[in-house]
Amino acid sequence: MKSTINKYVPADGLAGLKENFKTDAISGFIVFLLALPLSLGIAKASDFPPIMGLITAIIGGIIVSFFMGSRLTIKGPAAGLIVIVAGAVAEFGQGDNQLGWKLALGAMVVAGIIQILFGILKLGKLADFFPLSAIHGMLAAIGIIIIAKQIPVLLNDNPALAKGLGPIELLMNIPKFILNLDAKASIIGVVSLAIMMGWPYLKNKTIKMIPAPLVVLLFAIPCELFMDFAHTEPPYALVKIGSLVDSLNINASFDGISQTGLFVKYVIMFALVGTLESLLTVKAIDLLDPFKRKSNMNKDLIAVGIGNTIAAFLGGLPMISEVARSSSNVNNGAKTRWANFFHGFFILLFVLLATPILEMIPNAALAAMLITVGIKLAHPKEFIHTFKIGKEQLAIFLVTIFFTLFEDLLIGIAAGMVLKIIIHLVNGTPVSSLFKAPTLVSFEGNNYLVEINKAAIFTNFLGVKSKLEAIPYGFNVTIDLKKTKLVDHSVMENLEHFKHDYEANGGSVIIKGLENHQPLSNHPLSSRKNKITA
Repeated sequence: MKSTINKYVPADGLAGLKENFKTDAISGFIVFLLALPLSLGIAKASDFPPIMGLITAIIGGIIVSFFMGSRLTIKGPAAGLIVIVAGAVAEFGQGDNQLGWKLALGAMVVAGIIQILFGILKLGKLADFFPLSAIHGMLAAIGIIIIAKQIPVLLNDNPALAKGLGPIELLMNIPKFILNLDAKASIIGVVSLAIMMGWPYLKNKTIKMIPAPLVVLLFAIPCELFMDFAHTEPPYALVKIGSLVDSLNINASFDGISQTGLFVKYVIMFALVGTLESLLTVKAIDLLDPFKRKSNMNKDLIAVGIGNTIAAFLGGLPMISEVARSSSNVNNGAKTRWANFFHGFFILLFVLLATPILEMIPNAALAAMLITVGIKLAHPKEFIHTFKIGKEQLAIFLVTIFFTLFEDLLIGIAAGMVLKIIIHLVNGTPVSSLFKAPTLVSFEGNNYLVEINKAAIFTNFLGVKSKLEAIPYGFNVTIDLKKTKLVDHSVMENLEHFKHDYEANGGSVIIKGLENHQPLSNHPLSSRKNKITA
């Protein structure tokens, strides 16, 4: 029975729409309930007009679905990019958010075009060049910054109290935010946060199927109406949406190019971090796909780049393949990319017909949703998991967090990468193999042998990966690592992904030659150092 299910693959295109209309429409609707409030919250936290989060989600669903190379990912505004977007608005605008928004959009348009070029140049494997511990450290730092920025919003403090403060200053000012809280809005914020945090622990599967953000809205909006926020609370207590039709203009300005260094910095950050998050999400969702389909990473990057370019011209946020919404899509039985289309379609329909309802949402409730996202990114489990992989991985993770919090994301991930290279050199990696691992591929009959020499580490894995991907499906592949002095955690994990993908498409993979390698921790995918000196 199991093999029969695995052989069936849902049709794509119009045939897929006809075949899977019911399951994809239902999943798209459930994801829409999750995406709607999150898109508003992400836009507001990014200092963009809230409706722009919805415009990004609409473009990510209705337009990008026709180009994307993955079947089950949901395209929309990214909580992980809040820090970069808000930083761009602040630095470009110098206190004028309207100006900062338009100048940030110019950098986002260029970044979207660069993402298209990444796809055309087949750089969908870009994520494999960055060490996983540094990427997770960057995401954890983003989570901490999101939490810091949303605490005063959760308590409905006057925005002037937090204006211009960095993440460390925001965290240090929490006592002041508590002393100045708005009691009515804070009750809604704290209860909303409790709902968001507690919902995954419910045991009733039927109730659990209702998205937690929808439950928050069903609680927060009636409470807000009962307490008459419109007449008793300051204007910043409620979301302001405006008209979708009136908002559809060419809002991007390229005047920021005159600030060359700043413009280039944000183009790189939008393109690089957005691309990494998207690629990692696609890779993760491929592992969850019950039909074992493998996404076309390059095609998906082109699609996201097209979506980002269009969204930025119109004033929208940068989009990615978003992991929480994509996971929900898989869990709710989606079969094809039409689920992403339906999620965008339902958001468009709601914005056109029910904007007044959106303007009843307290910002404290949206802050609760975003704090939950931040907690997931920076959860203590992430620190414990990284430590279990190896002490050196935790060091890279923490260094990345430190420099991201005190400097910025680019400095943070660069610091993590530099530390990892230093650790590799200390562990015996030859300088000559930092960026190239001698890899010999031979075959006989149905058997392929891949021998990797000197070192297999994150900086040289792209060359190894290109040779592995050139092997046709259906053969017996042996990857021999006995001649390596070091195999790092990123490579160990990527080899396991290759084994999973290859065996899902027919054939077998054996990874051998690690008998003389000493694991740096008890984790099955920890870095391994050769005990025998070559």
